[in-house]
Amino acid sequence: MEYCIVPMTRIHTGQIADIERLCFPDPWSRQLLEELVDHAGAVSLAAVGEDGTVLGYASAQTVLDEGYINNVAVHPACRRQGIASRLLEELRRQGEALELAFLTLEVRASNRAAQALYAKHGYLEAGCRRNYYEHPREDAILMTLEFENGTESDDAGRVGESI
Repeated sequence: MEYCIVPMTRIHTGQIADIERLCFPDPWSRQLLEELVDHAGAVSLAAVGEDGTVLGYASAQTVLDEGYINNVAVHPACRRQGIASRLLEELRRQGEALELAFLTLEVRASNRAAQALYAKHGYLEAGCRRNYYEHPREDAILMTLEFENGTESDDAGRVGESI
């Protein structure tokens, strides 16, 4: 399957809203997706097939040097073809270019396949949010990818370290 990763635009949001409804019990609306496209602190990507069909997408919001992944979703008919991996690789590349300290996300405790995918891309379990999801009620596992170029690894900024 041939596709490319491109910045998400309003042209993609209708198809992405459809993917949201297929993938999540509490999907984002098209309006929210359009607001995400317009948000200056967001990195939003679409995996688009040769015919213009959106196969998947990923988005993250940045606050200062922190990155928070909102969603990574691939149309059920297009899964297990490397699309989510390519989206995660591009989020990583852009996070590094923005000199973020980290990218972090929440994933359902029962979603072992997604947890394995994130772990494969260097995300480590960083905690748990009890009863984070509502439909059905479930804990979220926090997973974080730290970057070397962010303030988290800057030796000069360590508190309590003698000079």
